[in-house]
Amino acid sequence: MTIVVKIGGARAVDPAEALADVAHLVANGEQVVVVHGGSTAVDETLEELGEEPTYVETPSGVVGRFTDERTMDVFKMVMPGKLNTDLVEALQNEGVDAVGLSGVDGQLLSGKRKSAVRVQEDGKKKIKRGDHSGTIEDVNAGLLETLLAGGYVPVVGGPVLGAEKDGGCTAVNADADRTAAAVAGALEADLVLLTDVSGIYADPEDESTKIDEATDEESFAAVEDAAEGFMTKKVMAAKEALETGASSVVVADANANDPVSNAIAGHGTTITPGALGLGLNGETDDDDADEKAALEVTNQ
Repeated sequence: MTIVVKIGGARAVDPAEALADVAHLVANGEQVVVVHGGSTAVDETLEELGEEPTYVETPSGVVGRFTDERTMDVFKMVMPGKLNTDLVEALQNEGVDAVGLSGVDGQLLSGKRKSAVRVQEDGKKKIKRGDHSGTIEDVNAGLLETLLAGGYVPVVGGPVLGAEKDGGCTAVNADADRTAAAVAGALEADLVLLTDVSGIYADPEDESTKIDEATDEESFAAVEDAAEGFMTKKVMAAKEALETGASSVVVADANANDPVSNAIAGHGTTITPGALGLGLNGETDDDDADEKAALEVTNQ
């Protein structure tokens, strides 16, 4: 089994327990890829430099970072520089042979640069230009599989490689949850999204309303209805992961004991391909029916 573990960058998330659990899993023969965020560290560094981070709201209500050229410079300094190195160092101290990678390395993660975004400001829809962001379209799964086969644990973060219209490429920012989803889909892995809550709550203010699982389309609709704020992107990432081949997705508490192992065991909110009407590896029920019909024709 391959497990992709996304460790968030929020202040309330302490990665130590997750990294110790990764070491335990690797020692017991599991293949693990760690994907990390880092938005909080980027914001703190910008503030230390006397600059304010910029966040914008899309017309659909999703709030995200606007990454101008200066922010991108800080992003490149913080993400592959400090944060990735800190995680690799911590894993080495746990006895894990970790390898740090940004999405730019070996064209690991690539897509198109989005230089202009639609935003909602003061009740009006506007176009804001100069953004350095992108959505991942391709994952160099072969590079990750080579490292995993050699006994290494890849530690993956931004930036990613964004194709420009002139044929060149630029380092761009991509959402870390959706990055983890792309990696999990490409590896047909189980995805664990670790955060600072124990799962997705029907009432976001009440932990006792945690949704344990979504295994069919009706229960997934309840998950989508419950998600708000930062959880919206995690549900979006879960959907993308399953659509592209991931075996399962669990949203779970990073600060729990053995958080990855417990997430895989069902302690969190587990979402399976059936939640999207899919079989394993992102195949729809219609795909299964078509394959069965073709087999019947072949056997006649």
